[in-house]
Amino acid sequence: MTHNRRRALGRSMVEPWFPCIGLLLAVVLSAPIDLRAQDYPNHTVRIIVPFPAGGTADVMPRIVGDWLARKWGQAVVIENKPGAAGNIGAEAVYHADPDGYTLLATPQPPLVINATLYPKLGFDPREFEPVIIIGRVPSALVANPRIKADTIPDFIAEAHAQPGKITAATQGGGTTSHLTSELFQMMAQVTFQQVPYRGSAPALAGLLAGDVDVMFDNLGVSLALVKGGQLKLIAVATPQRMASLPNVPTIAETLPGFASAAWFSVVAPPRTPPAIVAAINAAVNEALRQGYIVQRLLDLSAEPVGGSPRAMAAYMREEVDRWGKVIRTVGVKLP
Repeated sequence: MTHNRRRALGRSMVEPWFPCIGLLLAVVLSAPIDLRAQDYPNHTVRIIVPFPAGGTADVMPRIVGDWLARKWGQAVVIENKPGAAGNIGAEAVYHADPDGYTLLATPQPPLVINATLYPKLGFDPREFEPVIIIGRVPSALVANPRIKADTIPDFIAEAHAQPGKITAATQGGGTTSHLTSELFQMMAQVTFQQVPYRGSAPALAGLLAGDVDVMFDNLGVSLALVKGGQLKLIAVATPQRMASLPNVPTIAETLPGFASAAWFSVVAPPRTPPAIVAAINAAVNEALRQGYIVQRLLDLSAEPVGGSPRAMAAYMREEVDRWGKVIRTVGVKLP
């Protein structure tokens, strides 16, 4: 047999195996990821909340995290890393190992708002792996009882009478409460003195103490303070009146089209394997089907959401466009 014929015969014997070899390599290379997902979690899961303890952003993941710990048989630790409208905690998760053991539980600012407001971020919010939206909470205008107005028209009249005198607490620059306050000022043609805090809990503490006059806050924590007589609920920011608060008017009844809500979600670091994202998503969806968890969310005035990572990604894109328009229209600038 000549050398050329031997070479041709060798190729004819080997080449049919090339697809099989490629398939075998693909299986071998993907096996560690699949095995990690099947074994997930096998140690403590850390959930970073980029806002202070005590607010809805902190309470909601604790409710779900407690159930996940029991389901998984592993500790689920909530760690607060507040500051810079959620950017500090978000950056920490962005640079964490993409193995599903460090997650970010956050309202929308670091995911869909801050990239429009901040000239430079230490992370790219578009690269997070969306996991799930836990719940959505409507915003509302709450006031220290020293504010005389009980209705939106009366409050607007009071603000017109003393331009720049009414102080409005926010959860920090670029947060939902800040942008909602800016939107109200634009639509009502009034001016507030904005007072930024590092989250909802300290802002509410300032409101209770009388350090500030009003706040556009989600109803998660503030509603209990309203029911206790410590704060005044002037109006809600839902398109229609809430079934649970039928006697409370909407801001839209005076300012048509006004609406604002905070949503609370879970994302994973970039390049987290899809199988692990799917495992976390399935577990949180299961948690949201538990009757007592649904009730605890309703107690926070939250609508349970759930759904797929793809649905969350689509919703995030919509929110980027919506809040971006608000920021550009109002001309929001960070101090």
